[in-house]
Amino acid sequence: MPTHSSGKNNATCSAFVRWCKFNLVGGLGIAVQFAALFLLKGLLHMNYLAATAIAVETAVVHNFIWHEQFTWADRARLDGGWRRSLYRLLRFNLGNGAISLVGNLALMEVMVGKVGMNYLLANAIAISLCSLANFLMSEIWVFARADPVVD
Repeated sequence: MPTHSSGKNNATCSAFVRWCKFNLVGGLGIAVQFAALFLLKGLLHMNYLAATAIAVETAVVHNFIWHEQFTWADRARLDGGWRRSLYRLLRFNLGNGAISLVGNLALMEVMVGKVGMNYLLANAIAISLCSLANFLMSEIWVFARADPVVD
C-alpha cells in the first residue's frame, strides 16, 4: 500500500537532512579551522586571538563553498549565477562569519585568557556552541528560499 506524506513531514525530513549535511560540512570546517589554528599558533607562534580570527575566516570561506554546492545546493541552483553567489557569500560572512568570529573570539578569551584552558580544547567548545546559531542563520537568511533580486 502506498503511503502519503504530508507536506509537514517532508519539510521536517528535508530540514533534518539539511541539518545532517550542515554538520558534515561543519566537521570538515572544524578540521580546516583546527589545522589553520595549529599552523598559525602552534608552528608560527602567532597570538592565539589573531590566529583564531584567521582560522575562523578560513573555515567560514571553506564552509560557504561546501554549503552552496552541497547543503543548500537546491536553493543555490534555483537562483544561480556568480552575482547571487557573491551576495550569499557576503551574507554568510556577515551572519555566520560574525557569529563564528565574535563567538569564537569571546569564548577563547574567556576559556584561554581567563581560565587558562588549552587553546585547542577551548576552540572545540567554542565551535560547538556557535553551530546551531550558524545553521539557523544559514537556513533563514543566507540561503533563504526567496532571495531578493541582485543586479
